[in-house]
Amino acid sequence: MADLLSARNLRRAIPWLLIVIAALVLPVVLPPFRLNLLGRFLSLGIVALGIDLIWGFTGLLSLGQGIFFALGGYALGMHLQLGSLAPGELPEFFGLYGVKALPAFWQPFTSPLFTLLCIWVLPALVAGVLGYLVFRNRIKGVYFSILTQAALLVFFNFFNGQQKLINGTNGLKTDTAQLLGQLVGSDAMQRNLFWLTVVLAVGAYLLCRWLTRGRFGDALIAIRDDEPRLRFTGYNTTVYKTLVFAVAGAMAGVSGALYTVQSGIVSPQFMAVPFSIEMVIWVAVGGRGTLIGAVLGAVLINYAKSLVSEALPETWLFIQGGLFLLVVTALPDGLVGWWRSGGPGRIRAMFSPPPVVATYPDLELDPAVQAEKAKLEGGAQ
Repeated sequence: MADLLSARNLRRAIPWLLIVIAALVLPVVLPPFRLNLLGRFLSLGIVALGIDLIWGFTGLLSLGQGIFFALGGYALGMHLQLGSLAPGELPEFFGLYGVKALPAFWQPFTSPLFTLLCIWVLPALVAGVLGYLVFRNRIKGVYFSILTQAALLVFFNFFNGQQKLINGTNGLKTDTAQLLGQLVGSDAMQRNLFWLTVVLAVGAYLLCRWLTRGRFGDALIAIRDDEPRLRFTGYNTTVYKTLVFAVAGAMAGVSGALYTVQSGIVSPQFMAVPFSIEMVIWVAVGGRGTLIGAVLGAVLINYAKSLVSEALPETWLFIQGGLFLLVVTALPDGLVGWWRSGGPGRIRAMFSPPPVVATYPDLELDPAVQAEKAKLEGGAQ
C-alpha cells in the first residue's frame, strides 16, 4: 500500500517538477523574442482558465471576456505611463489633444498598491455587477452569450472613442516605460516577467482546481447539468454563478496586465469581438472542463498562429476555422479529453492488423470442453 501511494505521489509530482525545470531552463535556451512570445501565451492561459471555469464547469459561455482582460491591461498601462514621468509632467498624448491637467481618474494610478488591487478587483467588480444583473433574471444559454458580446461591443466603442482620456484607438504603450528601475521592454525585465507569469499561471490553475473540487465544484457542475433541479433543492444559483463569473473576470484582468507588459501596448483591440471568440476556441481545442487543457490550448494555438503567420500569414484564419470544425465534429472533449479517453490507442488500432478473435470452433479444442463431451457421450451409451 505504501509503495502504491508513493508511486501515485511521484506521478503527481512529475508535472510540477517539469514546470520548474522548464521555467529555469527556457529563459536560458530560448532567444528573447521566443521567450517573450511564450510569456505572452502563458498569460493568455490564465484568461483561458477563467473561461473553462465558467463554461466547462458551470455551463456559462461568455463571449465578452475581453472586457475584463482589457480593464486589467489599462490599469497597469496607466500606472506605467505615470511612473515614467517627472513630477508635474503629463503623458505625451495629452498634449496632442490639448489636455492641460491630469484627469481625476488617472491620479490614483500613481500608487503601485492601488494599481495592483485595481488590476483584478476592478474586472471582478464589473463582472460581478454584470453577472448579477443577468443571472437574477435567469438569463442563460445563447441569450447569455449574446448579451456578453453586446456588452463587449459597448465597452469597445466607448474605449475606442476616448482619444483625450486614454488615447483612444492608439492605446497606451508600455515597452518604453520604467518598472522597478528597469525598462519594461528590456530582455532582463521580460525574463523576470516570464517567471512571474509562470508563477501566476500555476497559482490560477491551483485556484481553479480548488474551486472545482468539493461541494462548491459539485454545485457548479449541477448548475451546468440541471440548474432547475439544483434550485429546487434550495440552492441560490444566482450567488454561485455571480461569484464564479467574478472570479473569471479577476483572472482575465490579471491575464490582461501580464499580456500588456509583455506585448508592449494595451489598446481597445483587446476588446475586439474576434479576440474574445478566439479565447473560447482555445478552451474548446484544449479540452473543455479539464483546466490544463485550457492552458495547453492557449499556448499551442497561439504558438501555431505565430509560426504560421510568419510563413503564410493569410492561411491562419482557415486553419483556425478547421481546428474549430475538428473539435465540434471529431473531438468534442478537446485534445486533453481525447488523450484521457485512450485517443492514441484508437489511432494505433486504426493502422494495426485486426486483433485475433476467438471463434466458436476454438471451443472444440478446449480440454475442459472435450472432457465434458466425452462424459456426455459415455453416459449416452
